[in-house]
Amino acid sequence: MSAHAAEPAPVVPPMPERNPKALRAAIAQYAPQLLPDFDEHWKRAIADTFDIGPLPAFMARWWAEYAIARDPELDAHMADLHHRAADSTDVVEAKALLEEASKIRHQVRQTEPGQ
Repeated sequence: MSAHAAEPAPVVPPMPERNPKALRAAIAQYAPQLLPDFDEHWKRAIADTFDIGPLPAFMARWWAEYAIARDPELDAHMADLHHRAADSTDVVEAKALLEEASKIRHQVRQTEPGQ
């Protein structure tokens, strides 16, 4: 009987430098499905307004979005939490699932460049 080799865990790319240009490049390379929304949000919130006031909030949102999307297991877990919450008929269960997703999103915002 031959043993089957376990599939290696996917390599999670490191977080980029914490600036919009580096983050956009990382999204384009490792999570291109996010790029249209990133670009639209950038245009609407920053580029068209010539106001950098919203930049910290913009970076916080997209830093977390990329941190999740770059890790297939974490991305799948987050999607599962949201789907289960949406399908739940139990308000307490749905709330707990969404709170777990929120905690994860808050935790990944703390991820540093290179991690």
